[in-house]
Amino acid sequence: MRRVREASTSFAVLTTLALLLVPAAGHAQAGGQSGMGASASSASASSDGTSRRSERGKGRGKGTKRLEVAPYIEIDQIVTAELSPGDDLLTYTQIAAGVDASVQGRNNGASASIRYQRQFGWGRKAGDGDAVSGVARGYATVTRGLTLEAGALASQVDVENGGSALVAGPLSGDGTSTIYSVYAGPSLATRAGDLDVSANYRAGFTRVEQSDGARDAQTAAAADVFDKSVTQSADAQAGFAPGTVLPVGLGVAGSFNREDISNLDQRTQDMQVRAMVTVPVSRTVRLVGSVGYEDVEISSRDVLLDENGLPVIGSDGRYVTDKSAPRELAYDVSGLTWDVAVMWRPSRRTSLSAHFGRRYGSTSFGGTLAYAPSDRHQFNVTVYDNISGFGGQLGRALEQLPDDFEVVRDPITGELRGCVASLEGGNCLSGVLGTVRSSTFRARGVSASYSLELGRLSAGLGAGYDRRRYIAAAGTILAAANGVIDENWWLAAYVGGSLGPDAGWSANLYANWISSNDPFTGDLAGYGASAGYYKLLAPRLRGTVALGLDGVSYGAPSIDDLWTASALAGLRYTF
Repeated sequence: MRRVREASTSFAVLTTLALLLVPAAGHAQAGGQSGMGASASSASASSDGTSRRSERGKGRGKGTKRLEVAPYIEIDQIVTAELSPGDDLLTYTQIAAGVDASVQGRNNGASASIRYQRQFGWGRKAGDGDAVSGVARGYATVTRGLTLEAGALASQVDVENGGSALVAGPLSGDGTSTIYSVYAGPSLATRAGDLDVSANYRAGFTRVEQSDGARDAQTAAAADVFDKSVTQSADAQAGFAPGTVLPVGLGVAGSFNREDISNLDQRTQDMQVRAMVTVPVSRTVRLVGSVGYEDVEISSRDVLLDENGLPVIGSDGRYVTDKSAPRELAYDVSGLTWDVAVMWRPSRRTSLSAHFGRRYGSTSFGGTLAYAPSDRHQFNVTVYDNISGFGGQLGRALEQLPDDFEVVRDPITGELRGCVASLEGGNCLSGVLGTVRSSTFRARGVSASYSLELGRLSAGLGAGYDRRRYIAAAGTILAAANGVIDENWWLAAYVGGSLGPDAGWSANLYANWISSNDPFTGDLAGYGASAGYYKLLAPRLRGTVALGLDGVSYGAPSIDDLWTASALAGLRYTF
C-alpha cells in the first residue's frame, strides 16, 4: 500500500505541474521578449535557458495558439515469456490513467505526458505493482522580458550493482527504482539603453526511490544509489554588443551553482565571475574571449559508526550520516579561468558554438551544433563538461528538453524510452540515466539527436557517450568511489506513422552499454525493441496490439543473460 500511495502522490504532483504549465502559457500570449546581445553571451554559456528561450519565442512568431489536452483511461492484457535463463510465462492485467497535453503560442509553450498504471499479476510468480511515469516541460511569459520556466520527470529504472541503471523492463518487479525530478525558476532579459542585461535562477529537487528488491538480502543495505538532492543555480550577465560603444563587444558575467545531496551530506558548490570580449570576424562569425576567477568545492561528512565500529545503515538501506563529524573536503579548486570560443550562424537554420579553455583546474572544452535544413528536419549535437551530482546533471538535461514534444513510450510497459519526439533542440535523457551512484562526479560527454517528419511518417534517432569520474573525500567511507570511472554508450530510436484516418503504427528500440573500472561493478548492456499497431474501433475508443523484446547482458560469465518477449492487447478511451 505504501508504494501505491507514493506513486499516486507523485502522479498528482506531476499532473498538477502539467496543468499549471499549460494554462499559464495560454494566458500570457500578449507578452513579448527581447534577446541578449552577442557581447554578453559567450559560446561557453550557450546552454543558458535565457538564450535558448529568446530564440524559441522568436522562432514561432505567428501569433497563433494551439491547445491540446487529452486525458485517457486504458486497460491492457499482457503476456511475458522469459526466454533466458528460465522459461516462465507470466500474465498481467494492466489499468492505466494519464493525460497528454500541449500548448504552443508566440512566446509561450508547454508539453506534458503523465501516466499512472497498476498491474495485477495472474498466478503466484506474476506480482502486482504500480508505477508513475511522465515528463512535463514549458515556459510562460509573465511580462515583456520576464519568463517563468518549469519541468518535471518521473521514470522507472532497474538498478544493478554499483549504481548502474537500465530502462525498466517487463520483468523488473520489486527491483525497479523510481526517479523523480522537478525544477522551476524565472528568466529575465532586458535592456538599459545600449546595455543588454539578463539573469536567471533555477531551483530543483531530485529523488531516487530505491525499491526493497534492490537491497542485499542479508545486510538490508541498498546499492550505492543516490537518494535525493536540492539544486540551486543563478546566472547574471551584462554587456554592450559590438558596434554600440566600441567596435568590439564588452561584457561581464557571474554564476553560482550548488547541489546539496542527502547521501552523507555531500555538497557541490561552484562560483565563477568572468569578463568577455566579442570580436566580429564577419557577418556570420564572432570570436569570444573570456577571463575570470572560479571557486569550486566538493565536501561531505562521514558515516555514523555503531559501538562495534561498523557503519550504521538506516531503514532505507543507505548509510546514516554522522552529523557531528566535520565536513571533509574532496575537491577544492580556485584560481584563474580562461576561455576562447567561436560562434558561427550563417542562417537561422544553422548555428555552431565551440569553446576551449581552462576550468576545474584543467583543460575544458565543449560546444553545440544545431542544423535544420527544413522545417521537417532537425539535427543537434552537444559536447559538455561539468561537475555535479546525479540531481544536478538530470536537472540540466531536463531543462534542455524542448517545450514542444511528444513522449516516446514503450507500448508494453508504458515507460519512457529515453527520448521525446520533437523538431526542436536536444531531446534525449538516456545519457543521464545510465548510472545513479550517490557520489559527485565530473561528467564529460557528447549527445546527438536527429528528428524528421515526412508526410505521415515521423522518426528520430539519439546517440551519445557519457563519462563520469567520481570525486570523494579521502579517509571517509566514500573514499572507495574516488577516481572510479563509469562510461555509458547509449542509443535510442523511434519511428511511427498513420495508416489512414483511423489507424497507425509505431516502433522503437534502445541500447545501453555501461562499463566501469570499479572492481565491484560488472559491465552490462541493455537492449530492447518493440512495435505496436492501433486502430480506432469507435469515436474516442482505440484498440492496440504490440510486441516487445528486452534483454540484459552481463559482463560477468557467472551471471546469465536475461531475455524476455512480451505481447499486449488493450483498449484506450480518450475523453
